[in-house]
Amino acid sequence: MKANQLKLTIAFFVVFVFTQSVLSQDIIVPKKIYTTKPISNPPKIDGILDDESWNAVEWGTDFVEKDPDEGTPPTYQTRFKITYDAKYLYVAIRAFDDEPDLIEKRLSRRDGFAGDRVNVIIDSYHDKRTAFVFTITAAGVKGDEIATDNGNNWDDSWNPIWYTKAASDDKGWTAEMKIPFSQLRFGKSKEQIWGLNVNRNFFRENERSLWQRIPNTSAGFISDIGELHGLLNLESQKQLEIQPFLVNQFDAYQKVPNNPFRDGSDYTVNAGLDAKIGITNDLTLDLTVNPDFGQVEADPGAIALDGFQIFFREQRPFFVENKNIFDFRFANGQDNLFYSRRVGRSPHGFPSLSSGEFADVPVNTTILGAAKFSGKTKNGWSIGILESVTANEYAEVDSNGSRRKEIVEPLTNYFVARAQKDFNDRNSFIGGIFTATNRNLDGNFNYLHKAAYTGGIDFMHNWKNRDYFVRGNIVSSHVTGSPEAITATQNSITHLFQRVDASHVEVDPTRTSLTGTGGRMEFGKAGGGNWRYGAGVFWRSPELELNDIGFLRQADEIRQFSNIRYLWQTPTKVYRRAQLRLSQSTTYDFEGNHNRTNYEINGDINWDNNWWTEAGFGHKPRIFINTFLRGGPRWRYSDENFYFLFFGSDQQKKFNFTLGHVGNKVQQNAFLFRRYVVRMNYQPLNALNLSLSTEFNINDNKTQYVTQRGFGNTTRYILGDIEQRTWTTTLRLNYSINPNLSIQYYGQPFISRGRYSDFNYVNNAVAEDLSDRVAVYNANQITLNNGLYEVDENTDGNVDYNFGNPDFSFVQFRSNLVARWEYIPGSEIFLVWSQGVTGLDDPRNSLGEALRNQIIDQKKENTFLVKVTYRFVK
Repeated sequence: MKANQLKLTIAFFVVFVFTQSVLSQDIIVPKKIYTTKPISNPPKIDGILDDESWNAVEWGTDFVEKDPDEGTPPTYQTRFKITYDAKYLYVAIRAFDDEPDLIEKRLSRRDGFAGDRVNVIIDSYHDKRTAFVFTITAAGVKGDEIATDNGNNWDDSWNPIWYTKAASDDKGWTAEMKIPFSQLRFGKSKEQIWGLNVNRNFFRENERSLWQRIPNTSAGFISDIGELHGLLNLESQKQLEIQPFLVNQFDAYQKVPNNPFRDGSDYTVNAGLDAKIGITNDLTLDLTVNPDFGQVEADPGAIALDGFQIFFREQRPFFVENKNIFDFRFANGQDNLFYSRRVGRSPHGFPSLSSGEFADVPVNTTILGAAKFSGKTKNGWSIGILESVTANEYAEVDSNGSRRKEIVEPLTNYFVARAQKDFNDRNSFIGGIFTATNRNLDGNFNYLHKAAYTGGIDFMHNWKNRDYFVRGNIVSSHVTGSPEAITATQNSITHLFQRVDASHVEVDPTRTSLTGTGGRMEFGKAGGGNWRYGAGVFWRSPELELNDIGFLRQADEIRQFSNIRYLWQTPTKVYRRAQLRLSQSTTYDFEGNHNRTNYEINGDINWDNNWWTEAGFGHKPRIFINTFLRGGPRWRYSDENFYFLFFGSDQQKKFNFTLGHVGNKVQQNAFLFRRYVVRMNYQPLNALNLSLSTEFNINDNKTQYVTQRGFGNTTRYILGDIEQRTWTTTLRLNYSINPNLSIQYYGQPFISRGRYSDFNYVNNAVAEDLSDRVAVYNANQITLNNGLYEVDENTDGNVDYNFGNPDFSFVQFRSNLVARWEYIPGSEIFLVWSQGVTGLDDPRNSLGEALRNQIIDQKKENTFLVKVTYRFVK
């Protein structure tokens, strides 16, 4: 087996090294320039291009198809004009279409990006990495994004104030834009030179065309766009926006007998203030006082049997906007030095309750205030500073009518500073980040860190038209606290210093600090020709700890990885585009144990009729896990092969679907995974969109971890044969009355049920054969008695140890109905109705019975909310 693995590895790297020698011929495309002129009489923004002011400038035209047939003339041409005055940039768009009745005018809320549309892409920094994107659809729906990392990241959380309208005629459709200079970022110069491109999406043919051609062989996007000239003597337009808000909220729920905090209803009023102040034209200060972080959409249902924390995406506006500036992913997955959901998180503590006492515990920690200072200067500096303070949080305890308060979260200060500097004609950058978490532990919080600090340096260098790259980062962390807090960190599932077979780590109960490092180094080819490849390594040392303000799933890991791709970029009569990818990785811990080897081949193809297929196959000949036994010895999984297949119909059609399946095959059938996915989307009207997504998972494992117990001088790591079934469905409905008034519905039931049988314990955790790895309890050794499994391992008639019945059936339902009206640009009214219920059902019941018992037949918790905002702009 090892010889075959070595041969596969050598063969992979032979192919990998060979492809590095493949010479590719870059397509050289001349840089296009559009020259604008100032005007004295601004156009009326009605979407109709009949204003005299448009005659001051020439049309920009000669668009080139980007997708599917790059470099060829598009089905219909597009033209644009750009002019300006002292405060605004004006854009006119003419999108030709010989069949105007077929133009897709799909209504949606802001940033819906549906139907025929045009994007105006402006790199006002002219850093060749960042751009502001303004979108208008044929239905008049606006969209706005910030594109970063040379077009690899697009953030639609940015919501500037600007004005636009669209109209249709017998030649196609037209649009006008009015963009305040205060919403853009640029340095001081007599003549501004900005990056510029205009992108048209011709919806019914799924075709894109660009004013400035960008070949598919190009490694970049923003770096290759054209230029806008002629912006003379622009005065700095310092931004000043103040947005107060008022929230009225009513909660109705089932009354809990004798609990004074659950009397059936609650009513709250909240008010706060958000502000945005332009310090300079390229640096902005954001402030928030008593922010409202109500989420339009609840977190999805999830349950983790491996003990690790679950990552949820950020949905709070203050943290979502410009989050790319503070982003510092350093290894793989979700590992990040800044995970904004730590700020305002649910309290760590819980009050001590006696019999007959009840507690009202806050769901989240109160954020007293937060500020962000961010932007990018003309000379290439990207800067971000975030400061936030969360309050002492108290739970109110009722003891037979007598009330007291117990602290459940200490006063905490969070600080993040991020900077990057571009150089080498914007082909390279170097940057850094520093974070600090400081807690005022005046209370019984000896299990929390007193302080946590992290720092990191990142860099990237591109060469040969950005076709080749090398990039990397190095991070470090230092946490301090009481011996109890540091011991808890050492014992946590992220670290597990107590592992019985690990010689490189051990729990030291006297320590009051931990210091660790991590990082990633990678090189590869990102553009030019049809070949792409990359290789690198990342690591996380045993003492690395980020979870005070960052996100770290597991420490003590070193992983080498490599991959190679081949792209088919010229459409044929069969397909529009396709790619094939081969990847390989090996994983070690800091003791030198070889824990994992993984090979995978996958590919995807977009067929000529716009249907698509994705498929892949993988082989894992070596799987060892340090964390599986929660501090016990390394655990060996049986060798595994896995596969996946997804396909779907043309997503431009009014009805489209996706079907998918993921599965595996494991030696000795030690575990089994099956995932079935069905997604459907239907657009019966331009104003109405319906989508339904359903997933059903089978996750069976003959050796699922349950618990551990002492047996004489031995620790028994108890496992069980689990039969787990998980079902979730997500329904979304979007109805847009007009571009500024919409109604949205989101609903998701989630059910996960696990039934255990054939309990066993670890005999030899690293044995290759499953029967040598575990010993199964026989009927004389284990019995179920009043919800407890009692084990008489030596069958002497006495119970040696027991453990609780681990069977479960977790049921959750979340829904939101939201009416949103942007009554003037930047000012909104929200009407929200939320429902939710969470329960535990009898694991002996079917998933359908659990749905009926815990969702359909249960009284839901209801929240009714009215939120009003008004944005003052200077």
